[in-house]
Amino acid sequence: MIIICQKPLKKLKINGIALFPFIFIRKSEDKENKVLINHEKIHLRQQLEMLVIFFYIFYVIEYYYWFFKLKDGFLAYKRISFEREAYANERDLNYLKKRKFWNFRKYL
Repeated sequence: MIIICQKPLKKLKINGIALFPFIFIRKSEDKENKVLINHEKIHLRQQLEMLVIFFYIFYVIEYYYWFFKLKDGFLAYKRISFEREAYANERDLNYLKKRKFWNFRKYL
């Protein structure tokens, strides 16, 4: 995992994004935000389990499925199984140590 503070993210409404093997964060002080970093680490594990490319394909498919169903981009994002797992467990800093393989399936 490599954490990079990225200025272009300052124009987006996101605090961080995981693009294997990197975690890009908007503010340099967020390097110390354990919850945000853990959330993104969960995404890195998901990406690795799905051989990276299949994660992105499934992520986009799931996003558009929910977008067309709910007609709301933010609600669609929140319904993505990968995000649901990450948000549900981001505060558990030991989650990745006990997480089962492909655990995001619980959140489908």
